[in-house]
Amino acid sequence: MSPPRAPYQTVAPDYFARRGLRRYAGVFSLWALGVGGVISGHYSGWNLGLMAGGWGGYALAACIIAVMYLGLVFSIAEMAAALPHTGGAYSFARTAMGPWGGFVTGLCENVEYVLTPAVIVSFLATYLAAVFETAPEWLPAYWVAGYAVFVALNVRGVELSFKVTVVVTLAALACLALFWISALPVAAFGRYALDIGAGADGSPVELGRGGGPLLPFGLHGALAALPFAVWLFLAIEQLPLAAEESLEPSRDVPRGIVAGLLTLFISAGLTVWLNPSVAPGSFQLAGSGEPLLDGFRATFGSGLASLLALIACIGLVASFHTILFAQGRQIYSLSRAGYFPRFLSITHARHKTPHIALLAGSAVALTIMFALWFGMGAEGGVAVIQGMLLNMAVAGAMLSYLLQAVSFLVMRARLPGLARPYRSPLGAAGAAVTIVIASVTLIYQLLDPVFVSGVLGVGAWFALGVTWFALVGRHRLVLSPEEAFATKARAAGEGSVVD
Repeated sequence: MSPPRAPYQTVAPDYFARRGLRRYAGVFSLWALGVGGVISGHYSGWNLGLMAGGWGGYALAACIIAVMYLGLVFSIAEMAAALPHTGGAYSFARTAMGPWGGFVTGLCENVEYVLTPAVIVSFLATYLAAVFETAPEWLPAYWVAGYAVFVALNVRGVELSFKVTVVVTLAALACLALFWISALPVAAFGRYALDIGAGADGSPVELGRGGGPLLPFGLHGALAALPFAVWLFLAIEQLPLAAEESLEPSRDVPRGIVAGLLTLFISAGLTVWLNPSVAPGSFQLAGSGEPLLDGFRATFGSGLASLLALIACIGLVASFHTILFAQGRQIYSLSRAGYFPRFLSITHARHKTPHIALLAGSAVALTIMFALWFGMGAEGGVAVIQGMLLNMAVAGAMLSYLLQAVSFLVMRARLPGLARPYRSPLGAAGAAVTIVIASVTLIYQLLDPVFVSGVLGVGAWFALGVTWFALVGRHRLVLSPEEAFATKARAAGEGSVVD
């Protein structure tokens, strides 16, 4: 059999020693990492889809997206157990589709994990500015402070990072539970949740007494709400990035990611039901930047606004911290294999964390945020950060999901003899459903003028990344654990891996 075409370079004897990670995480820590990365989407962002489909249309969209994530998570759980490397999505695609497939999939995920923390910290800054009555021009100070604090926590060590993750995730869930309990006695579903109707020209109108139809804009409205429903589950797929810091990754990662998704199903269901079922109702909630805080005002009164705003920050902190963790590991894995510049994967000598990758990813995000801030003006900058960049993250995620599902199908077909400690109960059907739903979601992003600019931004990111890899990266690959697995699988004749 001919050798793999990827031109692996010889590296210094201490190359991998300088890029070591430390094992610490068990199932509970991984569950917290998955739930914590997503939970801010239950605090804000999800509600924007209410205007697109009405409550019923959004609820149907959320169910469709939940099915997509079920198929995706089961597929990822199988691949992560078989390939317990930090590379995650890149590792899966590299094994299935060769270096180019691995790089493009990793680039999709890179867009998501670099930009999502930027969006979250901008929301966090807005909340904190309201609490402390900070002038709008000082919002960037909160961005820088947020990155400084949570990058430092992530650099200090995997033990501290996971301990913080567990605490903030449990606190975020407790905050949501407090709202659910307080909303139950005063919820008026028909009056508030169903207060969106279709006007004579088909545009949304507010129904003062509620009682509107479940699907005011029909099936089209439900499909248009798909990109917004993604925020209820976005980033649960990050768990495989912690594989080399897990005590028993082949066992713990599948258990952690499935348990995390089931937790999010419950939380998403209760939030989508109860938050619009109290004042001010779906129509007003659809344009709110702080839907959970609006819900608290309805159940506890506006006199506690500052305290409630601080409480609502917990979910944003949880997601910001955990997605920063994922960002560092994602950049680290691509760099260790030579796809990104190699120096990015050097880990801290004492803490064994990818500090350079964390700093580099954060610097890129802040650079983009400041460029938009000064280029668009203060108010315009905030709007773009919380709009276009958020949409770019969704587009990157959808492309990543498509490629991960394809990787699952290719590995099932070409590597039938691969040891699979965990097998997806949905099999190929689950991956196929993921491909269909992710594709439809991308199509509806392109049909929405608000989302188009974000998708075009992803295209520019891809152009730069592909140019780098074509000219430099593919000639500097290193036989990292992910690369070694892929080449050995081919050499062993377990399947045909395209190089």
